[in-house]
Amino acid sequence: MISFPIKNILTVMSLVMMSMCTTGPRRAAVQAWSTPLLGRKQTGVVLTRLWTSTSTTTDAASTTSTTAILGTPATSFDDGQRPFQITTPIYYVNDKPHIGHAYTSVACDVLARFMRLSGRQVFFLSGTDEHGQKVQQSAETKGVSPQAFVDEVSTNFVDLLDLLQISNDDFVRTTQVQHQAAVQHLWQTLVEKDQIYLGQYEGWYSVRDECFYTESELVDGKAPTGADVEWVAKEESYFFKLSEYEDKLLEFYDQNPEFMAPVARTNEVKAFVSGGLRDLSVSRTSFSWGVPVPETKLSAQAQEDHVMYVWIDALTNYLSALGYPGKSRDGNNGDESTATSNYDTFWPAALHVVGKDILRFHAVYWPALLMAADLPLPKRLFAHGWWTKDGQKISKSLGNVIDPVDLVEKYGVDQTRFFLMADVGFGNDGDYSDRNMVLRVNSNLANELGNLCQRTLSMVFKNCNKAVPEIVGEFTDEDKAVLAAARGLREQAAPHIAKQAIHRYVQVMIDMISETNKYIDEQAPWSLRKTDPARADTVLYVILEVLRHVAILYQPVIPTSANMILDQLTVPADERTFAHLTDEYQVKPGTPIAKPQGIFPRLELPEEVVA
Repeated sequence: MISFPIKNILTVMSLVMMSMCTTGPRRAAVQAWSTPLLGRKQTGVVLTRLWTSTSTTTDAASTTSTTAILGTPATSFDDGQRPFQITTPIYYVNDKPHIGHAYTSVACDVLARFMRLSGRQVFFLSGTDEHGQKVQQSAETKGVSPQAFVDEVSTNFVDLLDLLQISNDDFVRTTQVQHQAAVQHLWQTLVEKDQIYLGQYEGWYSVRDECFYTESELVDGKAPTGADVEWVAKEESYFFKLSEYEDKLLEFYDQNPEFMAPVARTNEVKAFVSGGLRDLSVSRTSFSWGVPVPETKLSAQAQEDHVMYVWIDALTNYLSALGYPGKSRDGNNGDESTATSNYDTFWPAALHVVGKDILRFHAVYWPALLMAADLPLPKRLFAHGWWTKDGQKISKSLGNVIDPVDLVEKYGVDQTRFFLMADVGFGNDGDYSDRNMVLRVNSNLANELGNLCQRTLSMVFKNCNKAVPEIVGEFTDEDKAVLAAARGLREQAAPHIAKQAIHRYVQVMIDMISETNKYIDEQAPWSLRKTDPARADTVLYVILEVLRHVAILYQPVIPTSANMILDQLTVPADERTFAHLTDEYQVKPGTPIAKPQGIFPRLELPEEVVA
């Protein structure tokens, strides 16, 4: 759990009421999560935090919104109004979290927070993928049971989400009984629809990737990812009839051209599918750590020691966390006791965010499985790029793995979040360096935003009786121009969020602060104080109002810092959503302010980098 300065009771209220910061009791809930006997309803009570309650509760039937639905601009894949499920991939528990996990989590958090502030009902899901041959081998190496191994490693990801102030509504683990029941239900549905049959698998398999590869896909005897492969010789396996979905998938991609983003990813997937699909081996007998294949009409033909292929298990988390199978949409089947399941409210998912290395599983296998089960397909799949460090590929052998915990300890939570979202076009590959981090944060946060806040609030505190200027004069054309720009920020930023162009959304705020710094330099209220005090007050008031708009819109990216700015502007805790970006809620003249505090200290390069 990370702590941060609380300036006054408004900060406390804002963290609880406005979904801006995490104070959730994840660490206290770890034992509950790690107990496989706890189902989703029990764990959901623990996992849903107060700070997400403005838009979502665990019980879909009782979900209420206290904010008008401004929504986001409609696209071909999202109407901008409907309940919004956003997911990270569930993270594989074979090692400690790295910068890629942080990047995906922060990106999803920014999108989820923006949607909540827009009044939309949100279900933000993350979790851990805890089955498979690799996990079983790692547990054996450590001399512990697989369950004990995943219980320990899963907490690393829980702690990372806490540290980065990720506002996920639930954290799913594939060892939970509720999840396993959902996976087995999907399996039974596929069997009933004659989409699974018993056969024998022979071919190349990568334990690290948990992926099957054809001979033609190997590069110098290794998987395309560089992972080692092993030959699996005639192992009994159940198969999913993936080959039947080649044309259906290509037709779906053509009919839904924005299903995948960026566009280059669509071209990659189309090329893969057009090359021909083989039926997919969906069970293994060579290891035991997985979801057991349930009893079906095929069971008599097979041995009893089949466990499901880890990707069928993992992908189903997007359904299981919502209570799948729940009550059907037509109300004609399903358990009536699950009538309030989030499945009916949030599925199909609005957005899956993944790394490009697992695109195939989400763009090919997942849609095909859903088609086969007659289930709706997710609306959008966004595959972001990879990170390098100082121009080099990140790997353990090079010793250049980037630990996000180290970044936060050196630079701060919001600084890390800001850099990850601002420095790279979302969807592209990015290169990390400490120098880039320090330069970016010092420039955009400390020098521009932080300095503007500090000098403006300091002048108000010193020269305006420690209160927002009480008398505001008539606005000049320059005043009107900067205020109009601030009032148009949400409309300018929202289309970027609608298309997951997070870096462009951040740039909108950077540009607004840049223009406001030009405005304050041109108006020079410090000089006006001597020649025209009334005009100086008006200029300061204009800047305070611009900062209110910017801080409200910056909450998804730098939640703690944005709320500290709003606290210093004396913006009430219940007036911080996008619905409050109107003149009705503008900074109130005469409102007392406290002595301003610096928000973004300048960063220094680590000694090893300077040297």
